[in-house]
Amino acid sequence: MAATNINRVIITGNLTRDPELRSLQSGMSVCSLRVAVNTRRKDNQSGEWVDKANYFDVTVWGRQGENAAQYLSKGRPVAIDGRLEWREYQDKDGNKRQAIDIIADNIQFLSSPEGFGNGVSCRFRNAGCFNRAKCFCYAGSFGQCAPNEEINRNQNVATYVRVEQRRRTL
Repeated sequence: MAATNINRVIITGNLTRDPELRSLQSGMSVCSLRVAVNTRRKDNQSGEWVDKANYFDVTVWGRQGENAAQYLSKGRPVAIDGRLEWREYQDKDGNKRQAIDIIADNIQFLSSPEGFGNGVSCRFRNAGCFNRAKCFCYAGSFGQCAPNEEINRNQNVATYVRVEQRRRTL
């Protein structure tokens, strides 16, 4: 019996540039992100704690990538759950290069975009709720919360915004 391989990565960090969205000939959308993740370590000489930035390229496919391109911008914090993918390519000079990218399965926006929510905090978060089963706001709610009956935790932010817009028009 062969051993099971595990290829899973979870990171949180800030975008270093605006998302880049493109469409393939098939019509599939693909969004490229670069995320900076700090590693905290103690400097042996000074004894002080210092942050070292690590930079990761992230690929987000389909509707989730479209939402990332629409709602995210440079500096925004995100959480990425995905897998590593190794690739080999040739650079401009014809040299063989290697890269490891993160292919996102899930992406969570960890803050609201400017002008959304007017600084109102999440009522469930204030009560200490980060339980996905209870509410959508565990990872940046745009100042509003919705129970899972209205928002399935696996749906994206655009769906949440549409539900909120429907509420306001009723």
